[in-house]
Order: sequence, then C-alpha cells, then structure tokens
Amino acid sequence: MALTLEQAKTLGWGEYVRTPAYSNADGSPQRWRVSGKVKVWKTRPNEVKVPIKHGMRDSSYITQNDLQEFEMGYGS
Repeated sequence: MALTLEQAKTLGWGEYVRTPAYSNADGSPQRWRVSGKVKVWKTRPNEVKVPIKHGMRDSSYITQNDLQEFEMGYGS
C-alpha cells in the first residue's frame, strides 16, 4: 500500500520505508531509513520532504511526488 501524505508527515528519525521500485539482490524491496526531521510547510500543507538513507552512501528525499513509490517499512 502506498505511503500517504499524512503517514509521511508523521515519520520519525530511524523509521524505515520500503520501495518495491528498487530491489535487493535477493529480490526483496529495498529498505530506506529516515535520516532526519521531516520538513512540512504551514503555507503549503500538501507538500512534504523526508530525508532518507540507504546503506552507507545513498541518500535522497521523499517528496509529495514520490509517495506512491514507497510504503511503510517493517522491522529494523
């Protein structure tokens, strides 16, 4: 199930999200860890920016345009 805007706004540091768009070597979806504070705006309530990290070097952001590619992660 895709990540919703409200779920993205409540993500906290250290939580995991999964993306079936990218897979690991064994075929399982990649897990990305929330690596900072979620950015929200008072004047733009439909926008969000979530910093995420995968492995030691890959880092990116989830924005409102990318929510359909991610889902809530499970486990540590």
